[in-house]
Amino acid sequence: MSVKDAAPAIGWDSLSQQERKLLAPVQERWDSLPAERRQKLRKGAARWESLTPEQRTRYKKRFARWQQLPPKQRAQARQRFEQFKALPQAERRHLREQYRQFRQLPADRRQVLRERWRGMTPHQRRQFVERREQIHHLNARQRNELRRQMRR
Repeated sequence: MSVKDAAPAIGWDSLSQQERKLLAPVQERWDSLPAERRQKLRKGAARWESLTPEQRTRYKKRFARWQQLPPKQRAQARQRFEQFKALPQAERRHLREQYRQFRQLPADRRQVLRERWRGMTPHQRRQFVERREQIHHLNARQRNELRRQMRR
C-alpha cells in the first residue's frame, strides 16, 4: 500500500502520545498538512523510535549540519539525491560500495583525495572517473601491472 493510498489523514488529537511528542515541531500546522505528508511524518516518527541511541545521535548531527547549509547547497544536495535515485539499482549499489570503501580509508587519506578532487577541472574529473571505471574492470594482475607502470 503506497502512502497515496493510505487511510484518510489522522487528526493531531488522534496521534499517540509518543507520536505527538516526536511530531511537536509541526503541531501548529498538522491539521493543514496534506494526508500523504502526515502519513510520511508518522512513518518517520515510527522509524525514529526503532533507532538505537547511537543512530539517533548520528542523525541529529546530520540534521544539524543540514540546517546549517545555505538554501542553494540544500537544493544542490536534493538535486544530486534525485539524480542518484534515478540511476539503475546496480549502479546505485556500485556507488554505495565505492563510498563504503572510501569511508574505510584513514581520515588523512580521505582528506588528500578530497583536496585532489577539488583541485581538478571538470574535464580532469571526467577523465579520472573514466579511468577509474576502466581500472575497475581489470583483473588483479592487470591492475597491479598498471600500478607499477604509473609509479614509473
